Amino acid sequence: MIMNQDTIEVAVIGGGPAGLMAAEVLLGKGAKVHLYDGMPAVARKLVVAGQSNLSLTRAQSVDELVKNYGESAAALHPFLAGFTPEDLRAWAVELGVETFVGSTGQVFPTEMTSDMLLTRWLTRLGKAGLVIHTRHQWHGWDDSGALVFNTEEGESHVVTKATVLALGGGSWPQLGSTGEWLSLLRNKGVSVNALEPANCGFDANFSDHFRDHFQGQAIKNVVVTIVDEKDTSFSRRGEFIVTATGFEGSLLYSCGPILRRELAEKGRMLIHLDLCPDRSEEALVTSLSTPRGKRSTSSHLRKTVGIDGVRAGLLNEYADRGDFGDPQKLARWIKKLPVVLTGVRPIAEAISTAGGVSFASLDDQLMLRDLPGVFCAGEMLDWEAPTGGYLLTACFATGRAAGFGAADWLNL
Repeated sequence: MIMNQDTIEVAVIGGGPAGLMAAEVLLGKGAKVHLYDGMPAVARKLVVAGQSNLSLTRAQSVDELVKNYGESAAALHPFLAGFTPEDLRAWAVELGVETFVGSTGQVFPTEMTSDMLLTRWLTRLGKAGLVIHTRHQWHGWDDSGALVFNTEEGESHVVTKATVLALGGGSWPQLGSTGEWLSLLRNKGVSVNALEPANCGFDANFSDHFRDHFQGQAIKNVVVTIVDEKDTSFSRRGEFIVTATGFEGSLLYSCGPILRRELAEKGRMLIHLDLCPDRSEEALVTSLSTPRGKRSTSSHLRKTVGIDGVRAGLLNEYADRGDFGDPQKLARWIKKLPVVLTGVRPIAEAISTAGGVSFASLDDQLMLRDLPGVFCAGEMLDWEAPTGGYLLTACFATGRAAGFGAADWLNL
């Protein structure tokens, strides 16, 4: 069944943070905005991600912030400078949501979750005139250039003067980010890079015994070091957790691009873990040389160098047990434990994605060069960043920029 064709001023497709921010900017410019989302309610991913705590942004200057966006830093810089972390916090306060800076520099709503922020935001947008259409799956354009949506009532065609696409990446597809838009844009000649899992887990070969004993446990305050084929060394301190198939967590997310590249090329990647980053190898040798007496190896490790639990499990899993009686060799294992990663977890399990619409396809207002009047924002752009506020910051900033771009296109 084909519904009647509608004509509207602006369509925003995608009801996540980027789409909602674009809509807010356009409404503020006097535009009549209709927002379309394929899910039964908007911002589903924001709701789920913010159930326990919602990291809005980072308490950093733009110059410090942008360093965390890797190869896309230069492309994102003007948008992040246009809507800084301070601007984002001020925007939240305007909604009646106070924020605070956590110990790691992450900025959280005082209420911690996304519920209050989203409720107040949607209320404000509704009062400004935003019309929201849920359960509208976008399927591109018809021959006349009208947007095509599949709805519960049938197929809907919508003619617009401007369109903002904020369709997300390909992670958590059950929440609406399916990545199906890639083929729609490619068919229009837009340069789109394949989506890859980012902020994701990695597979590793370990024993059933290790998995059964330590799955779900966090390994805190360790340093991971990677040396790639170009002899470029990367080291960072943090934490990660043991999963059923390998490891995941913020420490591995931070070096995800390197790991993905090496795994794609070689099928395996060697990393080294420093299980005691605050003690030198020499200090460990001295402590481990303390007479053991009747203590077991595990008791000796715990008493002398504080290694127990999952750290001891890692050591037993990856070190040569024949070296445990030699303090010097054991200290070397503790400081440089080799772990081989064998694969990347599927994109559906990832927190976010890399790849998407290339910045070369966009002008400086995020309009597609090959599709005048069509703007892109959020995670569907080709950038990636670690978790902890960086993802949301760029989604808000690019959504705002696309909104202003669309307003300029309409001469508002």
